Amino acid sequence: MKDLLDLSLDELRSVLASWGEPPFRVQQVWEWVWKHLATDFRQMTSLPTRLRARLADAFTVAVPGVAARQADDQGTEKVLLRLADGQAVEAVLIREGDRRTVCISTQVGCPVGCAFCATGAMGYRRDLTAGEIAAQVLHFARALQPRGERVTHVVVMGMGEPLLNYDATLKAIRNLNDGQGFALGARRFTVSTIGVVPGIHRLAGEGLQVNLAISLHAPDDALRRELVPLGKRWSIREVLAAGDHYARATGRRVSYEYVLLAGVNDRLDQARALAALLRGKLAHVNLIPFNPAPGLPFQRPDPRSVDAFRQELVLRGVDATVRRSRGVEIQAGCGQLRGQGSRAVSLRSPSCLSEGEQDGRWGAPAANADRGEGERSVEPNG
Repeated sequence: MKDLLDLSLDELRSVLASWGEPPFRVQQVWEWVWKHLATDFRQMTSLPTRLRARLADAFTVAVPGVAARQADDQGTEKVLLRLADGQAVEAVLIREGDRRTVCISTQVGCPVGCAFCATGAMGYRRDLTAGEIAAQVLHFARALQPRGERVTHVVVMGMGEPLLNYDATLKAIRNLNDGQGFALGARRFTVSTIGVVPGIHRLAGEGLQVNLAISLHAPDDALRRELVPLGKRWSIREVLAAGDHYARATGRRVSYEYVLLAGVNDRLDQARALAALLRGKLAHVNLIPFNPAPGLPFQRPDPRSVDAFRQELVLRGVDATVRRSRGVEIQAGCGQLRGQGSRAVSLRSPSCLSEGEQDGRWGAPAANADRGEGERSVEPNG
């Protein structure tokens, strides 16, 4: 049975038109699912009984089951969501002030295989559908609703590479963004990619003001190819050119993610090389000290070397912040998470946020979009 969450508004309109339903029914159904968060057609009381029955025969509104849940005392909540076929993904809710940010996955597993990422070592199972991607957001929206709260931001930084599941990812974002339903503003979304160049160029042409985060992790191609296997396909020059294209097309500053690995990519000469690559660009660097995870042969750099790396970037005209880890005690740190059970996989980077997002740099109205103050960023759940 097809998931109603997999339909766009136009697709729903086409279905109901083929059933001979008047156009206003389309908006009613859409609002029940995306605005009122209904999960059962019997809840859709403004619809005639016959239409509710026909919808129930043709569709479901998928609600993934919660296989496991963990929370810390800072308001970070991690859930393992079981999908209809038994696969599982993790999603995270981060509470920070009046913000309620959801970090979501786009694939079961990850095909990229970054050397410093626990999820990458677990392999790739399959892509998620648009409905399965959106359902992670709706899960937390329903949980927040009784408290009079709502999801304020979505970061596509979980398990998988979003731009390798492009169509489903964009469809989920458009459905969540639609003003007649869930109505989450485009600037409240951040899409994170390891640097899938064709996908970045394609995203630049979508006419969406979503924020883009590109994982760089090295200032030269030789090292990047060791850390990020996909670096063998696209050079740093090509990745940066794609980022520049996105910045020009959208006017949005691109964030470059850089996981600091002790003795690997955290030397001052590497900071200078990184600054040379990014100086003059509409760009910001998020420095992420490595969170150790079992089986990974890297160490977290000491705070002094992290701060020295950041200062080297700033002295050379590149805006940079450092994430403070949160949620580590529940294994919700960047690169730490592993799904529970043999079929479960975990988030690639559930840390999701930096101070840049919290002060309006990534997800808030344009008036605050390019603020650059602050030396240290917050990593709400890792």
